[in-house]
Amino acid sequence: MRNEDAVDLLIGTRLAELRAQHGWSLGELAERSGVSRSTLSRAERAETSPTAALLNRLCHVYGRTMSQLLSEVEAAPAPLVRAADQQVWEDRASGFARRSVSPPHTGLRGELVEGRLTPGADIAYDRPPVPGLEQHLWLLKGALEVTVGDQAHRLDAGDCLRMRVTGATRFRCAGAGEARYVLAVVRP
Repeated sequence: MRNEDAVDLLIGTRLAELRAQHGWSLGELAERSGVSRSTLSRAERAETSPTAALLNRLCHVYGRTMSQLLSEVEAAPAPLVRAADQQVWEDRASGFARRSVSPPHTGLRGELVEGRLTPGADIAYDRPPVPGLEQHLWLLKGALEVTVGDQAHRLDAGDCLRMRVTGATRFRCAGAGEARYVLAVVRP
């Protein structure tokens, strides 16, 4: 089994556990998330790799950040996270890769994420996973257009965008090469 398939299986199992903990049917979760029952079912059974947009919608419903959800499928977090142990998740369809550099940890509100978008990648989130989430995006390489609500920001290498996320966001690789960034996430 490929590592990506194992991660999808763990994510699917955790999504099914969360739904069961809330006592929701697939239909109820579909109504709350705006995601079809069939898509939810396929994600829970790991028949398909969930997209970033799908996970974002589910994180919103469950009141978690994406990093929190992904960290829940790992062993207990350690204070030192070696590069080789940092979990990488890919949404191949949209050209997005996400490395959990400093995953959520009990007693800490912040985390670090490395994001990579291939040329032309365009990811839109209709809502934050947790309303009021504070984010600091530091672009290391390439060009990135980030839209927060209805305000677009163009970032070039070295630029930093600080934001409190309360609504829709969009990340678009705005250059001919890959965009690589560090995202500091602080839960409210």
